[in-house]
Amino acid sequence: MSEFLAALLDPSLPFIRYAFITGILASIPFGIIGTYVVVRRISYIAGAISHCILGGIGIGLYLQNAVGISWFTPLLGAVFVALLAAVVLSLVSMFAKQREDSVIGALWASGMGIGLLFLAKTPGYVDPMSYLFGNILLITRTDIFLVLALDVLVVGVIVLFYNVFLAVCFDDEFAGLRGIHTRWFYLVLLCLTALTIVLLVRVVGIVMVIALLTLPAAIAGNFASSIKQMMLLSMVLCCIFILSGLSTSYVLDLPSGPVIIVIAAGVYLTVVVGAKLLAHRST
Repeated sequence: MSEFLAALLDPSLPFIRYAFITGILASIPFGIIGTYVVVRRISYIAGAISHCILGGIGIGLYLQNAVGISWFTPLLGAVFVALLAAVVLSLVSMFAKQREDSVIGALWASGMGIGLLFLAKTPGYVDPMSYLFGNILLITRTDIFLVLALDVLVVGVIVLFYNVFLAVCFDDEFAGLRGIHTRWFYLVLLCLTALTIVLLVRVVGIVMVIALLTLPAAIAGNFASSIKQMMLLSMVLCCIFILSGLSTSYVLDLPSGPVIIVIAAGVYLTVVVGAKLLAHRST
């Protein structure tokens, strides 16, 4: 730990401080949106959106390097595809007669396939590992401002429509009878989830972002007595997982994304097993 603190204070290693700051800022949308994802039980939808992102990243890299469209960055492609996937999944859930799980599976697989095809045809060497598994140490100053903007957006929307989102998550039929446009607020929730996944995929990657989105909230649900408490505890846990994973990976020279997820999964399993044992003893 002392080695990591020394690196954090070293002026020649700004990327360590960028990763540290991003870890703290990223915990806010992860905790808030992750709570809604867990409560609404849409983690499978969030997983489909996260894997579709690779398609947008691949298209962005291809257009930049092969076609010469410099303004269409991988981040812009990821945002476009993620929002498109959120809209499609929302419309399927609201109106289509197709099985929702079939559409989710199709989007999940096709997004990954399209992304890999575009990466394969992109001139030069493109390492998909940094996108699939993330690397928080590659965070730049621009990324920090993007995550900060996402924090403002998520907090602002949730503060304005907190009670509405509660109704959408717990009893959307009753909320609809009260005149609330639950379908459109559900779409807004999916779009916020999509933006959260896109901008924070740099922390742990496409494959594992869904774990960091849901595990802290799932753990918090065992201790919180209200949604607000669940959000706050989820944010704290997410911050602890990211920073502890970052410091551990730096000291042991390991990839930061997998270490963060292993720590989060370990705590989750400990809490679940501990709760089961306590319940068994009380009976």
